[in-house]
Parts: sequence; structure tokens; C-alpha cells
Amino acid sequence: MLVNRGARWKTWIPRWRRWSSLLVLGVCVLLGVMLAIAPSLQAQTDEMAVDASIIDMERRLEGEFEQYFDRDLPADQQNPDQIAATLTRIGQETGTHPAVLWVTPKPDSLRLVLITSGHRPVVVESSEVPQALLQETVRSFQRDMTRGNRRVSLDNAQQLHRWIIEPFESEYLRPQGIDSLLFCLSDGARGLTLAALHDGQQFLLEKYALTRIPAFNLIHTNVTNIQQGELLAMGASEFQQLNPLPAVPVELSTITAQMESVPGTNITWDAQTFLNEEFTLDNFQAKLAERPYDIVHLATHAEFQPGKPDRSFIQFWDARLTLEQMGVMDWHTDQLELLVLSACRTAVGDAQAELGFAGLALQSNVKSALASLWYVSDAGTLALMTEFYRQLAIAPTRAEALRQAQLRLLRGDVRFEGDQLLMSRGAIPLPKPLAFRTERDLSHPIYWAGFSLISSPW
Repeated sequence: MLVNRGARWKTWIPRWRRWSSLLVLGVCVLLGVMLAIAPSLQAQTDEMAVDASIIDMERRLEGEFEQYFDRDLPADQQNPDQIAATLTRIGQETGTHPAVLWVTPKPDSLRLVLITSGHRPVVVESSEVPQALLQETVRSFQRDMTRGNRRVSLDNAQQLHRWIIEPFESEYLRPQGIDSLLFCLSDGARGLTLAALHDGQQFLLEKYALTRIPAFNLIHTNVTNIQQGELLAMGASEFQQLNPLPAVPVELSTITAQMESVPGTNITWDAQTFLNEEFTLDNFQAKLAERPYDIVHLATHAEFQPGKPDRSFIQFWDARLTLEQMGVMDWHTDQLELLVLSACRTAVGDAQAELGFAGLALQSNVKSALASLWYVSDAGTLALMTEFYRQLAIAPTRAEALRQAQLRLLRGDVRFEGDQLLMSRGAIPLPKPLAFRTERDLSHPIYWAGFSLISSPW
């Protein structure tokens, strides 16, 4: 038996050696495969982490607006790949090349996320820009833009451009032909005057159509042509406790006249106008109940103030409509396309006031809103609003219409001369009191940079 056992071991030893060799070879092959696919697995893991962070960021932003307005807000649930696909679809429908840029200040850094049409997100984290430094620069920048000095200081405008735009411009924005930027700004950056950022040669407005959004999943992504429809224009030139707005009658009559017959086109709008004593809250609600309007234009004081939504308001002839009331008011339409507030002021630097400004379209159930961060002069507002409506009839998007109007002020194509307002097409006569006190040159950012399109640019 001992001899037989020894013989068996002698036959097993060669087999074991072959098996062990095969085992070693298999382990080596497995290790090789693992080493080969490790970078791919790591890349997939990194992409999943980026996607999760963007989804979390969007949910956090939605939560901030829901908490501020104290109500649930309807939201899509698009992930980054779906957002990129949406941008592709919208680009094809509008003939534009849009991109979304999230700007998130953090205590020790600035986090930027860019998504362009059909591409994966690009994330930049800058430890050189802590939140305190960014906020101080934003405050200085705002002061530069609103001082009204003939010579504009661009140091802060250029610094902010270097921090926010330059990380993407040469490698992504220019090569992809991006012409429209949607900015999703978090607390600490929401009051940023986007149009006046400067690269040393040009303002940001000269390169891109600009829109500020509360969150991508909180805006409407259907493309709607509002080059023809129903316009309700209301406003007041006199107030009991607020400064008068003497250009409002001209503003209302001018925009309704040119919308009723857009020069150079066959486009006609049905426009209604109500001024001063007719600009009551009851009359406003009654007019909304009569028919569905596409655009509502309110030429009156509006303020976004610190505190809850009941402290921010739109001033009517007889009453104030608070931001809180706007959320429960019956607008008698599934979705108003555009709400324009032509004389706004926002407490820039206050987180709640900036939330109110950024969430204006959400609270009023409007697809897009146009408002200003600061009070622009009465005459300057008249010039920009008149040109905006002229451009709205021909531009591919409402964001591009605003951009073209702002460019024409910046470049001097729209200006006051004598007793006339010179526009891109023709001139508008001014009443003598307004002509006497009117500014001549409207190229300073104080006249055009404060106006922002909010929520959907389409």
C-alpha cells in the first residue's frame, strides 16, 4: 500500500505543477485585464460622482426656492446627460448654441460646472477664490457699475471674468461656438451683474446672450415663438409715496404702437394699455380674466427687499402686489410667456432679496421675466424697453432680443438727440419736459447692464 501511495504522488506532482502553472498564468491574465480596465472603471466612477454632485446641487437649489416661497415647485428631474441632450434639442430649434454654467461659492473655494450641448460636464474647483473674496469683489463690482461716473472702472469686472468665464472660454465656449449662456448662481453670486463682466476687450454681453436661472430643472425647456400675440401694458407715472416716472406714458404708448405693427414685418399684436388711475390691482386681475395674454408689461416701481416674500412688491396705483401674493393670484393662463417689470430695484447682497429676484418667474408662474437689479433712469428705461420690443419681433430667442437692445445702448445706436429718441430703425419724438431732462449718452453700464432675463431664455 505504501508503494502504491508513493506512485500516486509521483503521478499527481506533474499534474499539480501544470495546474499551478495554469493558475499563475490565469492570475497574471486577470491582473493584466484589471490593470487595463482600471482607468476606464475609474473614469466611470468619476463620471458617476460628478453626475451625483450636479443632481444634488440642483436639488439643493430647488430646496432653497421652495423654502423661501414656502411651497412646492414643479421641477423636472433631468440628469447631466439629459440636460446636455435638452441643450442640443433647443439649439436645433432656435439656431443657437446654448450652455449652462453653475456658479457655486463655497467657504474655501469657487466651484464652477459647465454643460454644453451633447457633452459631458466640466468641473472647475478654484481654491484661489474663497467665498469671502468673491463676495467682496462682487460688491465692489456692483458699486463700479452703478456709480454713473463717465469713466467706468473695469478692474473688478475683469477679475470676475477671469475667475468665472476664462476657465472655459478658450477650450470649450469658443471651439463649440457657444452664443448663449444660462447662469445658475448660488448664494453669494446671485446679484452678479453678468452683462458687464469684461475680458479686457469686450463686455460679456458682446459675446453671449445671457440669462439667469434658479435651477435648470426649474425652468421651462419648451421653445415658444412669442413674436406675435396678446400684450397687456400697464403702469403709472405718478405715486403718492414713491418717485414719479414721467417717461412711463411714452413707454407704454411707444411699445404698444410698435407691437401693433412691427416695422419691416407682417407681425401684428393685439395690445391694451392702462395708465395711472386705470392701473389698479382689481383692473389688472379683471383684464387677466378677460383673455390669455402672452406678455404682461408693468411700468411701475417694484422692489425686492430683504426678508420674506411679503416684503417685496410691485406698486399699483392703489395697492401693492407682494411677491407672496403673486404665488396665489389667478393669472388665468396655464403659463404667461413673459412678465416685464421695467422699474425694479433689488437689495443686492441680501440673500433673500436675491432669491426673490431670481425666483420672480417661478412665483408668478411665468415662463420668463425681464427685470432690473437697480433703478435705471426713467429715460434710460424708455430707451431699452422700446428697443427690446423691437428686437423681440425678429430675434430667435428673448435672451437674444434683450442682448441686441443692450448692445444698441452700449454702442450708441440708441440714444437721445434733441427732442427725439433715436432707435435702430427710426426715431421717436419726446414730450418737452422729458426731452429737456433726458440723458444724451446711454453707453454707460448703469443704463443697460442691470436688466436681466430670468428663467427661460426661449
